Amino acid sequence: MPRPEDSPWAVPVAQVASRAGQSKTVDADFPAPSGIGDEVIGVEEGAPVRVTGSFDSIVDGLILTARVTAPVHAECTRCLKPIRRDWGVDVTAFFPYESERDANRGRDDGKGEVDIIAGEEESEDTYPLLQGGAFADLEALLRDTLVEKLPLQPLCREDCKGLCSQCGVDLNEHPDHHHETTDIRFAGLAALKAQLEADGQGDGKGE
Repeated sequence: MPRPEDSPWAVPVAQVASRAGQSKTVDADFPAPSGIGDEVIGVEEGAPVRVTGSFDSIVDGLILTARVTAPVHAECTRCLKPIRRDWGVDVTAFFPYESERDANRGRDDGKGEVDIIAGEEESEDTYPLLQGGAFADLEALLRDTLVEKLPLQPLCREDCKGLCSQCGVDLNEHPDHHHETTDIRFAGLAALKAQLEADGQGDGKGE
């Protein structure tokens, strides 16, 4: 069974968890977990994700306040150009100490009842400490944070003009590109006009 301290996402926090008011600085790269994004936008598994911030101890746990920066690969949703840039996200997460109640949570109390308090669920921004509070594992936090914050419609630039809908030319590189088109809504009127003009010319020749 793998040990918590062997995880590449484990941060030793036993010293700051000893009493409230302690602080531990974090400024390191961690490998990106799997499952962040897809082919359109995401972070490649194993890519270095920078975490810069600090763990601060309070009475019932640790608060992590940090900046998470990841190398994001994406495809512009307008012009389809590949995008590679660092994407930064601010995060605040809570790592609670395991209490006796938490340790007993889910166990049968001997009366056929399960010791779970109704309505109590872990917050999305709450993550467990490992090995009795000795380590904070950032794997789930990194995945959750980046998946939630990635833009749904990435753009190579805010004013990207996209592609020509008729021929696919990049309008950023050819801003004057256009096609001569006839509005099909007026095609019938144009045909009628041409027919009337032809009939008028024909009547004139017959006089």
